[in-house]
Amino acid sequence: MIIDRVEVETINSFSKSEFLKEVYGLIWILPILTLLLGITIEVLVIVWLEREISASIQQRIGPEYAGPLGLLQAIADGTKLLLKEDILPSRGDIPLFSIGPSIAVISILLSFLVIPLGYRFVLADLSIGVFLWIAISSIAPIGLLMAGYSSNNKYSFSGGLRAAAQSISYEIPLTFCVLAISLRVIR
Repeated sequence: MIIDRVEVETINSFSKSEFLKEVYGLIWILPILTLLLGITIEVLVIVWLEREISASIQQRIGPEYAGPLGLLQAIADGTKLLLKEDILPSRGDIPLFSIGPSIAVISILLSFLVIPLGYRFVLADLSIGVFLWIAISSIAPIGLLMAGYSSNNKYSFSGGLRAAAQSISYEIPLTFCVLAISLRVIR
């Protein structure tokens, strides 16, 4: 494609306007907000459908008291979860009990650093993005295991061990797939 001088001057005239610079600076956030709004609405609808279908299968009344037709039940459940009391085990290792879930959640959130959100828009532009993503996501099972172990309860420990084993069993094939694609691209 050949761009002549007139087109270049036209493009540059738009970039000189301060108002347009601010508008262009804010335009990149619209697709992200649209995506987040769509995902939120989709999750609310899927949760509502799941509860309605489960209620009809079990021949009982589904969620109908939180909003019209029970559409706000997922929001009520999320609010209840956020406002719940944090109960610490009396015989458990309290610092480890608090750090274990934090390690699991932080490692998952850190893995989003290398995922591109748009064209040339990555939170952390690293040349080892895929390998860092694999390494960070491998830390999450350790946090799950720590959370189960720290409560000083054999059932919590076996649950944490099961969650860690399940997480690892899903990550091994995923890692092989991602590494195979990455190594093929590097060649």
